[in-house]
Amino acid sequence: MTLPSTEPLGAEPVPLPVPVSELGEGPVWVAAETALYWVDIPAGRVHRLAGDGGHASWEVGAPAGAVVPRAGGGLVVAAGTGFVTLEPATGAVAPLAGTTASPADARMNDGACDLAGRFYAGTMAHDEAPGGGTLYRLDPDRSVTEIYPRVGVSNGIGWSPDNRQMYYIDSLEYRVDVMDYDPLTGQIGERRPFAAVGAGDVQPDGLAVDSDGGLWVAVWGGGMIQRLDPAGRPAGQIRLPAANVTSCAFGGPDMDRLYITTAAGPGRLGGTLFGCLPGVPGLPAHPFRG
Repeated sequence: MTLPSTEPLGAEPVPLPVPVSELGEGPVWVAAETALYWVDIPAGRVHRLAGDGGHASWEVGAPAGAVVPRAGGGLVVAAGTGFVTLEPATGAVAPLAGTTASPADARMNDGACDLAGRFYAGTMAHDEAPGGGTLYRLDPDRSVTEIYPRVGVSNGIGWSPDNRQMYYIDSLEYRVDVMDYDPLTGQIGERRPFAAVGAGDVQPDGLAVDSDGGLWVAVWGGGMIQRLDPAGRPAGQIRLPAANVTSCAFGGPDMDRLYITTAAGPGRLGGTLFGCLPGVPGLPAHPFRG
């Protein structure tokens, strides 16, 4: 049964006891560590929340848009206008690959890895100008390819449970797009609209996909996570006491917990990391394999 778009989903989100972020983004659950990672973009900081409640963080020396685990150990961070490695055990940061973006014009934003360990991450102009960003793909051989040039604010990325569809958000387009996807080759089909989200100052941001193929879309300026069913129809929402909701990720030992990042702004708990039980498990994150 499809729920109306205003139907509340799961349990009420609970603030988690970690530092407040200016612009929290990019949560990712690393099952091998039983830990959640996320970033505070302008602080250039990667955060970690362990299963036992322990918190740690590291600076990477540039605005940090997204973080993913690395198959060989450590992390890869989309930071500045390129990609760097981070070794949490030592805090060591090292360059991995660059992009065509100019630091004076743009910075890295959201990203995620596909089943084969390709890291997709995009940029946005510092002034959020339309056409100022690009979606890139970092392959395991460390080559970087432009996928979509001249996007606005490159944001949420995810894949369907069978990995045959890829979802992508350019926030300035006010919609989620979908493309046919070949997980073996990384070949992307025609980009087409999947669902309209937001208007005016309310925009779609990051996303996560559940095991039923539903999309959970963070709504910047809207104070909520909007669930879309596999056909792109509104199927419920999670309301939060923070207007600027930036992203979400499934995690926990059973992948049945939803972690939600927010940014400073309207609402009494802007910048807080939240957790809740949404009522459906999600898909695991994939590591970068380079």
